Amino acid sequence: MKPLPALLSAVALAAALPACAGNNPAPASAAQADVHVAASPVAETLPRLLVHKSPSCGCCVHWVEHMREAGFPVEVRDVDDVHAVKERVGVPTGKASCHTAEIAGYFIEGHVPATDVKRLLAESPEARGLTVPGMPAGSPGMEMPDGRIQPYAVELVATDGSSTEFSRHGD
Repeated sequence: MKPLPALLSAVALAAALPACAGNNPAPASAAQADVHVAASPVAETLPRLLVHKSPSCGCCVHWVEHMREAGFPVEVRDVDDVHAVKERVGVPTGKASCHTAEIAGYFIEGHVPATDVKRLLAESPEARGLTVPGMPAGSPGMEMPDGRIQPYAVELVATDGSSTEFSRHGD
């Protein structure tokens, strides 16, 4: 026979499973979807991610989906001049990509994987942010139909604008 605390935990878990199993109807709109994500336990522990992108950028939409799936509450702002945002947050020349995000005082430039953003938040280095310069094939939002990943580095941009490798992907 199970000890009483373990049995009570099992009963509580079984009672909670129907709510977690996707029995709730799908949100009727993107706004409702944001509320759903923000209400999840994971999203409550992660800060809001503010994404600045061009209204016509499709890969940015896919990257936002990647971040939401990882539990980030995301706000998207379509802007006509993303370059002005990059200058304001301190993205160094030559390190830009198609979209710029802000989270917890850091910038996230381009197709940075959610795992790297979570690591940045956990380690809290003194830095401006993370960047994946360009748009490497296979990075989040740039997935290839065949699953191929062009090797790329995520760079940590220091407060002085210099950068060092933070992680590698696709090797």
